Amino acid sequence: MEWQATITLFTIFIVLMAFSVPISFAIGIATMFTFMVINMSFDQAIFIVAQQMASGLDSFTLLAIPFFILAGNIMNRGGIAMRLIEFAKILGGRLPGSLAHCNVLANMMFGAISGSAVASAAAVGGVMSPLQKKEGYDPAYSAAVNIASCPTGLLIPPSTTFIVYSLITGGTSIAALFVAGYLPGILMGLGLMVVAGIIAKRRGYGVAERPTRSEMCQKTKAAILPLGLIIIIMGGIIGGIFTATEASAVAVVYTLFLALVWYREITVRDLPRIILESAVTTSIVLLMIGCSIGMSKAMAFSDIPFYISDALLSISDNPYVILLVMNIALLIIGTFMDMTPALLIFTPIFLPVVQDLGMDPVHFGVMMTFNLCIGICTPPVGSALFIGCSVGKVAISKVLKPMLPFYGVLVVLLLAVTYIPEISLVLPRFFLGYGG
Repeated sequence: MEWQATITLFTIFIVLMAFSVPISFAIGIATMFTFMVINMSFDQAIFIVAQQMASGLDSFTLLAIPFFILAGNIMNRGGIAMRLIEFAKILGGRLPGSLAHCNVLANMMFGAISGSAVASAAAVGGVMSPLQKKEGYDPAYSAAVNIASCPTGLLIPPSTTFIVYSLITGGTSIAALFVAGYLPGILMGLGLMVVAGIIAKRRGYGVAERPTRSEMCQKTKAAILPLGLIIIIMGGIIGGIFTATEASAVAVVYTLFLALVWYREITVRDLPRIILESAVTTSIVLLMIGCSIGMSKAMAFSDIPFYISDALLSISDNPYVILLVMNIALLIIGTFMDMTPALLIFTPIFLPVVQDLGMDPVHFGVMMTFNLCIGICTPPVGSALFIGCSVGKVAISKVLKPMLPFYGVLVVLLLAVTYIPEISLVLPRFFLGYGG
């Protein structure tokens, strides 16, 4: 019966995906039919799925998602991107191909604040692409830099990806995940800057005009308040002042003050639309989470995690080989599935395997997030790829070749994060006394 349920679950899910059924509905329908195969009636199957969705979403931790989404949307409309880009120009302005380095640094900062790779690609790329074109940069190269660097904010906290992972794994410390994401996220940005610098030097891209001391001071001051959000949130979480969920509410109040009162980039009349957009995005994410929780229950009934764990462990008893196979599988999955559903579906499958290998769940969460960050930059369904090409006004076919060196360094860094646990765990142990 278990193998029949397994075949039913994945066959229906893949077929529905092939027919472009929204992934939340594909997951829910496949889950319902799987329960029916496990000798349940239609009414019982619907009841179980609905019950799992309701109980799974009844979580205080999940409240952080709508708040962080709202804070990100307020910042997107509140003129934050331009201030961070101007500050990034100061930080990377003296390096070869300085505008490319500014793009990476701006994505790291804006992505960390907004928590969205797509928002970063659109906001930062929309400003940087015309500037780079004006300076003679190849538009395909400029788009590649923007696309490859926009996911850095998914690792550098606050990140809703880590909140989702914490929920799936049954309570992995969000604070530890947040702190663990800093070093891998920074390494990702620095690695991309090295590649961008090498390419820029070969192509003869110059250095930006050096700003005056007064301009440097002015632009630095303008970026202090937006960057202060990161200090407030992480300082509060590490210091035990508030939880990650409470921090998300603080983020909304802080960004609202900046955009509405301090910068006056938005008005009270803009708020209903911003709140509505945030509610729509939140509903999409939460529906996906609810359906995926039901699927996890169906997989548990069918012993799918056990079968996959057994299959992986039968390949080799060498942890390095198993983690390599797992990374290859996730890289393939990431090419046709967005990050959130991939996390929701495959974390319950792979987590028991890595726990058998003695891998820390925080380390695995960072590894999996890093892996899937690469997926959103790859065809055929990479959301960052599409947005980056759109704002850069470049065809996807033309940007793939310039992306190859960036893919290469991202894969090398992924392997480093996978096989060197301290990259992910040194900061949680130092700041939080995390013992895994």
